Amino acid sequence: MTLAELRRELAKVDHLPGDTIVILSKDAEGNGFSPLDEVDPSMYHAETEWSGEHYMTEEARQAQDRPNDYTKAPDDAVLAICLWPTN
Repeated sequence: MTLAELRRELAKVDHLPGDTIVILSKDAEGNGFSPLDEVDPSMYHAETEWSGEHYMTEEARQAQDRPNDYTKAPDDAVLAICLWPTN
């Protein structure tokens, strides 16, 4: 799903109150759920059609000043929005 597609989906529920909680499913089967904790602009490198690796952006590394947590994304990684659950 792209950011534009997510925005379209969220627009369908814009009638809900602003304090409506956002939860994430742990897997496609719905075997667990957790509240959304963080929205993280990042990089994504797809390894298959349904899975890949997350990388911190250079800007995020500089802002956090945590060079040991930074691994440069592969050249073919793409900009992504990572949604992190609470648990």
